[in-house]
Amino acid sequence: MLIRQFEYLVALAREQHFGRAAEACHVTQPTLSAAIRQFEEELGAPVIERGHRYLGLTPQGKLAVEHAQRVLAEIEDLKRGVEALDKGVSGRLRLGVIPTALPVVSHLTAPFLALFPRVTVAVISCTSHEIQRGVEAFELDAGLTYLDAEPLEHVRTRPIYTEEYAFLTPVSGPYADRDRISWREAAGAPLCLLTPDMQNRRIIDGVFRSVGAVPKPSIETNSIFNLISHTAAGPWSAIVPRQLLQFFGTPASTRALELVEPTTRRTVGLVIADRDPVGPLARNLMNLTLPDDILAAMIPLAGAAR
Repeated sequence: MLIRQFEYLVALAREQHFGRAAEACHVTQPTLSAAIRQFEEELGAPVIERGHRYLGLTPQGKLAVEHAQRVLAEIEDLKRGVEALDKGVSGRLRLGVIPTALPVVSHLTAPFLALFPRVTVAVISCTSHEIQRGVEAFELDAGLTYLDAEPLEHVRTRPIYTEEYAFLTPVSGPYADRDRISWREAAGAPLCLLTPDMQNRRIIDGVFRSVGAVPKPSIETNSIFNLISHTAAGPWSAIVPRQLLQFFGTPASTRALELVEPTTRRTVGLVIADRDPVGPLARNLMNLTLPDDILAAMIPLAGAAR
């Protein structure tokens, strides 16, 4: 079995389309199809459910993809390891980041690239589920995601910071003269929240359930930019991680209140695949020396500012 066949199989599993997989591998579709058929002959089992189009993987194919991903990742790590011995750490670090942590990721990438200037970094906005799948499938070297909100499997973790929440509300609204607001009260406000597929939203919904409240958001978005801009432009309030305010600043037409009853925090950190040996890029990222509190300069809430 050739390494190239593994690459074709993994690309086909990812793209779920023969033409797109061939394009991703920079070959013609007949070349990719012939290589897959040869792979099946050598394996002695079908790996593709065949029809007029791609219909999916057979059970044997799913197992083959898992092994192919592992083999390709090991080969890439070997190349990086040898190059690191000869020339120093290099390569492309693929880092999946939940949207609410995007303002913080530069606190990791800046010191990392200062130590390893021959490395390039691809920061990819992902949901927490996409990060889990990407790390398992060797499509991401690491992720920055929630560590304690939903179960994580087959990963090694490193806590980076604690996410806290603020109630961002218009200065012309009914809550603007206050320093804090309870979660139960916040549920009754006209809200702009992230969409339910985002883990931040599932965390928020869980807090509301814990106090017997059900929010009815007027606007839902999967963009943190829209979350902030709608709060600044209309009657809506939003529940946002405080580090977003560090990045955007508190818009002039809004006020950030402390959310209480309960005080809610979640841990955000790095995850890498739980396997040995660990690739040089992921290993050096996990071992990176960071300040004890990378959010020490976080913008205070309304109550703390007085």
